[in-house]
Amino acid sequence: EGGLNVASDAWLKRLSKLCSKHDILLIVDDIQAGCGRTGTFFSFESSGIKPDMVTLSKSIGGYGSPMALVLMKPELDIWNPGEHNGTFRGNNHAFVTATKAIEAYWADSAPFEEHISNCSLLVSEVIESTLLRYPEIFVTRKGRGMMMGIECRSGELASDIVKNCFYNGLVIETAGPNDEVVKFFAPLTITESELQQGLDIFKNAVESVVEQQFKKAS
Repeated sequence: EGGLNVASDAWLKRLSKLCSKHDILLIVDDIQAGCGRTGTFFSFESSGIKPDMVTLSKSIGGYGSPMALVLMKPELDIWNPGEHNGTFRGNNHAFVTATKAIEAYWADSAPFEEHISNCSLLVSEVIESTLLRYPEIFVTRKGRGMMMGIECRSGELASDIVKNCFYNGLVIETAGPNDEVVKFFAPLTITESELQQGLDIFKNAVESVVEQQFKKAS
């Protein structure tokens, strides 16, 4: 929610070494960024780090079922039954849907990762072309994979864009300290044609907002 700021692989490696040196647990929060959202199942895979604990939730339940997991190294598992509690624990329906989702999408992860990569490319192309066309309105591309955004010059501009999108059938959010980043968080299972439809609504919204800004300026 800070604005889709990506931790670099080099930074993560330095942090991992620091934690190891001082005997500090390295915990990765992959509740939003995991389960393929950034391109690979875990968000930190490209860095090569090995966290002591990883939290997962949201899409880990599969098909919208609420579920959460805490993964930890075996030597850290000192909990007795019932001691480890949380928001979305132990519901049998989610166990079934989560298992099927992992089997369907991650037993052979290559096709699904390729789909995420292709969709990510579509989003990235729209963001980059928008940045080139309207440098006075937008700052930079943020995020990675299917967790991407475009930073606007102000939160007001971002708000105008998402409102226009909503009026035309697209639900899209903002992030950042001043809500200045428009977030592209499409479902990972979205088809490329559905994604393109949403991106077209976004592009039209940008054109409409830019036109309004020029009218105000004149």
